[in-house]
Amino acid sequence: MKSIETVRVIACGMIAREILAIQEQFGLRHIELKCLPAIYHHYPDKIAPSVDRAIVRAKAEGISRIFVGYADCGTGGMLDQVCRKHGVERIEGPHCFSFYTGNEAFSAQWDDDMTSFFMTDFLARHFETFMVKPLGLDRHPELRDMYFSNYKKMIYMAQTDDPELSRKAEKAADFLGLAYERRFTGYGDLVPALTAAAAR
Repeated sequence: MKSIETVRVIACGMIAREILAIQEQFGLRHIELKCLPAIYHHYPDKIAPSVDRAIVRAKAEGISRIFVGYADCGTGGMLDQVCRKHGVERIEGPHCFSFYTGNEAFSAQWDDDMTSFFMTDFLARHFETFMVKPLGLDRHPELRDMYFSNYKKMIYMAQTDDPELSRKAEKAADFLGLAYERRFTGYGDLVPALTAAAAR
């Protein structure tokens, strides 16, 4: 029997757990995940050049099927330029909050949500180390209002039904002085994006 060709998925570390869950759920054993640092969420200018280098490395290793596990993610179109250069595709959408919700649904409700701070399972799980400390809120709590005064509420986009993560997300909203809303999104458009990439 002919083996299925490996698909290298070069992805943001923030969605690694979700990609592995989808891989397990749909039996996509030929997907090989390579993650770039999640902290690039705070430094989007690093994303496109890092993806570029990762694609070059993958091709040098003989991998011809490559999928980019990022939305635009604040790169201002630079990631799309990298994808076109190498003839690869990425997850559609402006950011993970959009594709988790479903890009069409996110766009349709943007007018109501534009003053909301979005949280995912990853951010709920790592709020202290990924948000509080990098932003200096543990050392300078007065910065909270500077960073978050334009937000009205936190929307926790839950990928899983985990009461502990919901508790952490609500605690984070309280820490930031924001109203709290939980929406279960599941994996949204990440599922069809990955299954389509694996099937091509």
